[in-house]
Amino acid sequence: MGLRRPASFVDLREVQGNVVRGYGHGFASYVFARVTDAPAGRRSIAALADPVTTAEEWDEKPARTLNVALSHDGLEALGVEPRVLATFPDEFRAGMAARSAQLGDAGRGQPEHWEAPLRPGEVHVLLTVYGIDADERDRAAAGVREILDGPRSGLAHHARLDAQTLEGAREHFGFADGFAQPAILGDGRDVQPGQGIPGPSHPWCPPEDPDHRRSADGQTVWRSVRAGEFVLGYLDEDGRMPPAPAAPFDRNATFMVWRKLHQDVAGFRAMRRRWGEALGLAHDLVAAKIVGRWPDGTPLEVSPDAPDPELMRSPARRNDFGYSGDPVGLRCPRGAHVRRANPRDALKGVGGTLTARHRILRRGMPYGKPLPEHEAEDDGADRGLAFVCLQASIARQFEIVQSQWCNDGNAFGLGHDVDAIAGTPGRPARVTIEGRPPRYLAPLDAFTWARGG
Repeated sequence: MGLRRPASFVDLREVQGNVVRGYGHGFASYVFARVTDAPAGRRSIAALADPVTTAEEWDEKPARTLNVALSHDGLEALGVEPRVLATFPDEFRAGMAARSAQLGDAGRGQPEHWEAPLRPGEVHVLLTVYGIDADERDRAAAGVREILDGPRSGLAHHARLDAQTLEGAREHFGFADGFAQPAILGDGRDVQPGQGIPGPSHPWCPPEDPDHRRSADGQTVWRSVRAGEFVLGYLDEDGRMPPAPAAPFDRNATFMVWRKLHQDVAGFRAMRRRWGEALGLAHDLVAAKIVGRWPDGTPLEVSPDAPDPELMRSPARRNDFGYSGDPVGLRCPRGAHVRRANPRDALKGVGGTLTARHRILRRGMPYGKPLPEHEAEDDGADRGLAFVCLQASIARQFEIVQSQWCNDGNAFGLGHDVDAIAGTPGRPARVTIEGRPPRYLAPLDAFTWARGG
């Protein structure tokens, strides 16, 4: 009989459900609001506490969920005391637009080009509703709108963005998404290979338990990431409590990043076709080298020559890999998007120790109708990703991933090469396909850029 955790370390009753639980709902609405009256707004926010979905386990998945996030401007508008506001980290107080230089929001992604409702200072409250289908999502969003439109709510509806999972759980470029979320120590769920932090397997390693799992080849042990990397008030990977604002925001809270990212699908398809013909490679292979996975999600590191449907049917195998055995990127290019966004054991150090402090929880979802599969011309429609990530430190986690791993290639021995998927839109990207000889895809235009956040 396997060892079981006697109790959850994380207070699931006090943590919002989307933080440590990916609901798995296929439909979402992001409802933005502004504070119009501080006392009334405080009462409305307080009244939302009970409807908010917590991280407690449920016997049957709820048909709809609700989560609430507040910006620094929103906290100020609600009347939080200046002495408390001053304890929040600089990046949160400044807001996303003020961090555009760090994030690489250049060219078409500059804040002055953002959509009006999502520009600096416009958003105070973000109400996120999920539904098991479009009707449930819309009913939940309508209920939120009813609260906002109440005569004494102190809040005003500002904007709404609907999103939904595309067929095959893919994003608009055609790739299956949502793999390799980090397992969280003390959340009541078992770690799976590829979810946590990899380390070498030794005879003295901890025995198999819910928070340690050996890889299929027995060479690696994957362990859960400490909860303090994602939720304030718990030990982090340094064995310390992460820096936190003053009470009551110092425990069971997290920092959320929300970005509306437009995707140029027609441009991506044209690039894939053009470079495939120029290099004599299959179009899907060109795209896979850029992304790091085949369209069905098969990782190049495991299967570099073709997708492996059998592997993708096994959740325990499809993420069970590292990059330390492929240091020069012959199987998966060092500059591939998924390798940059989650280097696993690729960075110099012991196992995944240098990656552990920069993990993020991703909770995003595509928005907009997909461009028909064989359409080559842009139809002018707005489509992309509502990017959402959660972490204990925006600067140490999201901003490191975006600025140092996606916008710069130095950590991977690639100089200033930017990520072709998520890199700076104001700078041409380059992808190196390692080999003998290596081949280069350059210059590549930006295929993704911010429209608000």
